Amino acid sequence: MSLKRLLGGLVLGWGLVALPAFATQTAEVYRDPSCGCCEAWIAYLKSHGFAPVVHDEAVMPAVKARLGVPDRAASCHTAVVGGYVIEGHVPVEDIRRLLAERPRARGLAAPGMPMGSPGMEMGPPQRYTVVLIGPDGSTRPFATHGPAT
Repeated sequence: MSLKRLLGGLVLGWGLVALPAFATQTAEVYRDPSCGCCEAWIAYLKSHGFAPVVHDEAVMPAVKARLGVPDRAASCHTAVVGGYVIEGHVPVEDIRRLLAERPRARGLAAPGMPMGSPGMEMGPPQRYTVVLIGPDGSTRPFATHGPAT
């Protein structure tokens, strides 16, 4: 990595300090303590440079309601990364794209528990869509993953 690139992320404008692009991103992850696929997704985050802080929650619907996850976008675990909600088995590349683009939105969701998504690698992979959750709770496609149908 060049010194110019390293320093480029450190100082902005009038001496304001920003985190460099390669800084570890914290992920606050809320999960039911008995869920094994949540553990697999947390391990996946760690393996891709995120720093998960895990909160075991017995009443996940209350967490989802507090964070504004619409029922139609729900999955098993809920995270907050960079001020955005990340619901379910969302791939890291989608999270990174969200953080880079910074759209006006609540966050991303991989509704349900799609086979082949990160943390759900058992069984034949299915095609699934990660949705962007708008500020009003509406959803629209953000990315599609898995084998073509």
